[in-house]
Order: sequence, then structure tokens, then C-alpha cells
Amino acid sequence: MKLTKFTSSAIAAVILAMGMGAVSAAESIDTSKIHFLIPGGPGGGWDGTARGTGEALLKSGMIDNASYQNMSGGGGGKAIAYMIETAAKQTDTLMVNSTPIVVRSLTKVFPQSFRDLKPVAGTIADYGAFVVRANSKYQNWDEVVADFKLNPRKVKFSGGSARGSLDHLVAAMAMQAGDVDVKRLVYVAYDAGGKAMAGLLSGETAILSTGVGEALNMAQSGEVRILAITSPKRVEAVPNVPTLTELGYDVVFANWRGFFAAPSMSDKKVAAYAKLLGGVQGTPEWNEIKDRNGWVNLYNPDSEFYQFLEHQEQVIGGLMKELGFLR
Repeated sequence: MKLTKFTSSAIAAVILAMGMGAVSAAESIDTSKIHFLIPGGPGGGWDGTARGTGEALLKSGMIDNASYQNMSGGGGGKAIAYMIETAAKQTDTLMVNSTPIVVRSLTKVFPQSFRDLKPVAGTIADYGAFVVRANSKYQNWDEVVADFKLNPRKVKFSGGSARGSLDHLVAAMAMQAGDVDVKRLVYVAYDAGGKAMAGLLSGETAILSTGVGEALNMAQSGEVRILAITSPKRVEAVPNVPTLTELGYDVVFANWRGFFAAPSMSDKKVAAYAKLLGGVQGTPEWNEIKDRNGWVNLYNPDSEFYQFLEHQEQVIGGLMKELGFLR
């Protein structure tokens, strides 16, 4: 089976199946001391998701107080280990995470997986975006594919994470859809999204693989252009940017973001937090923050979130094996 067919059918089916499912009866939670643990530094996607969620909860009056803690290290592994080791103290803590918790577990960047935590809810999707400088010679995605076929080494991709990570995988998926030898793809790894953007702007690389949300501000200011995105349909925040699907490339992929609790949290309390995170998405305060960041709602509570993670682990694991990142 071709990679593109495998990727599109499996991931798109999961995305479309994700709905506003009911949550079970839940015990009350203390809305005066919700704490967000962020596995990366300030300014990244995890940081923005946690702080944006907290802001919406506060402004809508659904909670009384929110605190935040950034804990970088180990590709997110330090924060995961902390949640597990100090579980008894994390009674009101939600840790934000995203697709890399699956990728990095598969590649053994850290020994834990989502199974060592309590998945609370997936909340948003940030689709992949392929970004070029404002003065880039590339005006559309077809030109990128054509250039790659002539000389792959001249079409350098970059991302804010290591080889075999999400940015690399999404770029490989997109190029594979163009019927090229994806193993010839040149990917330059940077240790943060800001550094990867700087590398693009300086001319070190030709195309940045990132998320729509992380490219949105610079695209709106005219410093960069987004050639294509990996959503199943156009995203409201960038209505003039085509999807790979509409361009004839069979690729759909969403980098979900969501929240996890310590393994000691009761199922009823997990359900209460899931209900809280789902409820805020119906508020105007949330919609304002969502639109500001270019997010797409992708709510998926507790047990459904767990099932989604299991499915995504199979999908991504198969993809990584096809690309040679896993044996």
C-alpha cells in the first residue's frame, strides 16, 4: 500500500470520527487552583496551547485561577517523568502535549508513553504548513515537487525538531505524495521553531515544515508565504492557502494538542476535566483565542482520546517504518 493512501485514509478517518462525545458523571474539581505543566519553553506550541486554554477558561468565568510551569528537557520526557514521579502531588495539574508524545515514545527518546498518564482530552488541531520566504522562487507546491525531482539536494527542508520527528515526517509524507524517492529528502533539524524560521529567512533552507499556528503571524505580516497545508479542507485563519488534497496530493495530517493528568487521578476527575475543556470551546472567549492562533477545534474526551492515541500510534508507527525511522 502506498504511503499516501495509508496516511490519508487512516488519519482522516480518525479525525472525522472525533466528535463531541458525552463524558461520564464526574466529581467536582477545584477551579481555584488549576495548574498547567508545559513540557517545553515559552513561546512554543505547547506553551501557547496551555496559556491560551487557561486564558479562555479564566475570561469565560469557568475557573477562578490558573498557574503555569514550563519544564523543558528530554523532548518532553522530563515533564512526563515529573508527572509520574510526583503523581500524589499533581491533583490539579494538567500537562499539555501533542503528537510528539507518540512519536518520541516510538523512537525511545523517552521510555514512557501516553499509557503511563491519564489522557484527559484532545482539544485542538494544528495542521502542517509548508512555508517559504516572501521572495522565494516557489509560487506553488507543484514547483517544489518538480524541483525535487530534478535535484533533491537543492530543495532543503527544515523543522524545529530532530530527524524523524513530526516536522520531518510531515515533510516526508507530502513529498511521498508527489511520487518521489522520499529517502532522498534533505531535512535540516533545528532545536526550536524560532531557529528553524530564522534558518529559512536567512536562506539556509528553502522550505520550513511547521504548523499553521506557528507560521500564522509571520505569514500575515508578509515575511513568509505558506504554500500548502495538510488539512482536509481550507483553514479559516489562512483562507487563501490551498490544501495538499485539493492540489492532488493525497495527504491529510493533524498535529493534535491536548491534556494529560497524573496516573493517580481518578477516572471521575479525569471526566470532569474533560468536560471543562470541552465546555470552554462553546464560549466566545475561546473562539477569539482559537482564531488568533489559527487552531481548529478537535475535541476528544478521556476514553475516546485514549482510543485515538492507540490508533495514531499504529498509523505513525507504520509510517515511520516505511520511511526507515523504525525497524
